Amino acid sequence: MVSSAAGPGSVLRAEPRPVGAAGVVSRTAANVIDFAVVSVFLASVYLGYATLRFLLRPREFTFPAPSLLFVIIAGSVLAGVYFAVCWATTGRTYGALVLGLRVVSAGRNHLRPAVAILRAAACVVLPIGLVWSGVDRRRRSVQDIVLRTTVVYDWPGTR
Repeated sequence: MVSSAAGPGSVLRAEPRPVGAAGVVSRTAANVIDFAVVSVFLASVYLGYATLRFLLRPREFTFPAPSLLFVIIAGSVLAGVYFAVCWATTGRTYGALVLGLRVVSAGRNHLRPAVAILRAAACVVLPIGLVWSGVDRRRRSVQDIVLRTTVVYDWPGTR
């Protein structure tokens, strides 16, 4: 794309476009960062709930002991919401921002909210599908193939 502001003394310059599909190593690193983000948020919610319980009944206070199933379900829902909101708004989670990745549609545009929600659900329910990006010659995960999305290298500030 070329800048359209052409006045006296102005220089036309090409704006960089997202290049190349991201591979399994970059995606994995971004997902590790995103897992940490979701874990910190989940721990913050737990500590907030424990604090509220303490403030309401300080003499009877005990730390809440949620079941493993509850933690897995709450973490999965939180991760799904986090992914869907990030992909529908900016196309990148915090992990993707750090690694210079962006999730785009087939036309290299932002994902529609419905596609972002479906992709988030697919990534949370079937995370092993992301490993397929290490096998596919076009570096697509199972989720990318089904929903016609792509994870591309797109460093912040280059648009």
